[in-house]
Amino acid sequence: MAQLQDDGQYMGDEYMVDFEDDAEDQLQAARERNSLDSDSDDDNDVRNKVSDTTAAQARRGKDIQGIPWDRLTFTREKYRETRLRQYKNYVNLQLPHDELEKECKVVEKGGDFYRFRHNTRSVKSTIVHFQLRNLVWATSKHDVYLMHSYSVMHWSPITKKGTEVLNVAGPVIPSLEAQSRPFQHGLGRVQISTMCVKRNLLVAGGFQGEMICKNLDRPGVSYCAKITHDDNAITNAIDIYDNCSGAVRLMSSNNDSVVRVFDCNNFSVLSRFYFPWAVNHTSVSPDSKSVIVVGDNADGILADSQSGKIISTLRGHLDYSFASAWHPDGRVFATGNQDTTCRLWDNRYLGSSLAVLKGRIGAIRSIRFTADGRFMVMAEPADFVHVFDTKQDYSHCQEIDIFGEVAGVSFSPDSESLFVGVADRTYGSLLEFNRSHAYTYFDCII
Repeated sequence: MAQLQDDGQYMGDEYMVDFEDDAEDQLQAARERNSLDSDSDDDNDVRNKVSDTTAAQARRGKDIQGIPWDRLTFTREKYRETRLRQYKNYVNLQLPHDELEKECKVVEKGGDFYRFRHNTRSVKSTIVHFQLRNLVWATSKHDVYLMHSYSVMHWSPITKKGTEVLNVAGPVIPSLEAQSRPFQHGLGRVQISTMCVKRNLLVAGGFQGEMICKNLDRPGVSYCAKITHDDNAITNAIDIYDNCSGAVRLMSSNNDSVVRVFDCNNFSVLSRFYFPWAVNHTSVSPDSKSVIVVGDNADGILADSQSGKIISTLRGHLDYSFASAWHPDGRVFATGNQDTTCRLWDNRYLGSSLAVLKGRIGAIRSIRFTADGRFMVMAEPADFVHVFDTKQDYSHCQEIDIFGEVAGVSFSPDSESLFVGVADRTYGSLLEFNRSHAYTYFDCII
């Protein structure tokens, strides 16, 4: 994956969006009109609440992100055309894509699986690495965690309030109880590259190989240390899961080509699995026996989660992969790639993928399944989030069309809510969608 230079800039700028000058200038002017100069936190709170969008307002025609299209000299449709035409997808491998389009599944768009409920700019998603987009996590439909600058924020859709849960601006010091554990020490300022929140545990990974763990029901930080001192040390992904015995485990994927498994009681390293390329993402199967491993290689791997032994090589993608996820049935899994596709696999027949799903403009950087297995969401780096109906063989899709970098996506554990983090200087926000239901039993009283 791309590295940071000493000046904090990414090597290569092909991923940047190149807009027409007049469109960008006008949108920036709209940003400035929507930004009120104020030193008061109360004023900022009021401003953010006013700029939020509700479902009722959206039904009356307000843009769900609050972008004032009526004040611009170009329409939303025109701006979308510009984005589609000018967006440059970041690639690492220059392999020919001539046959890829032929493989992609024909999908009917226009699904209405999740309906817009609310957009808040009171909490704003931010990203620090353009390839890593796992910075939004919902532990219930009332509890959402996201990154904003050097803070992990908790957002409550009920109270409409954001609360800081973890600050990594530095120094980051383990709690007194945690200091008695070996192999950890305080950290300075940490740039968070990835995070995961499950099992009442929040884990954040950093650019210099840092890992910070916080039990949400306890004060302070439970663990913080550099888990690798390799020069190429970015923590790319975190997975929290229950092993075959029911013990909570933590798996980290790093640019040093090592996957580490931690005991979540004392955060000691139980296993290290070594691979020939940087590991960008791992996903442990529902039965905890297998793990998907993808990274800086066109081929992915299905491995044994206990030994790291390779079970099968996953061939078909044309670039580096950054996303993976299991269907709850433990049979089907998905991988997302910079070749702008998501491939579906059946772990009983791994000679080729089951299907290939195509994005609109860029890499597939985040994938999630609902807990009931009915839907799968895949997110591109910017502008598009796709929700597929698995019961209809992934042939029907809902396309969520927005503007801005996608910081992450997450379903609530009950599958009732979908949250999308948008990173933008002014329109950075958290979008909430609720699952659509046909309550036909109401028909009898109409």
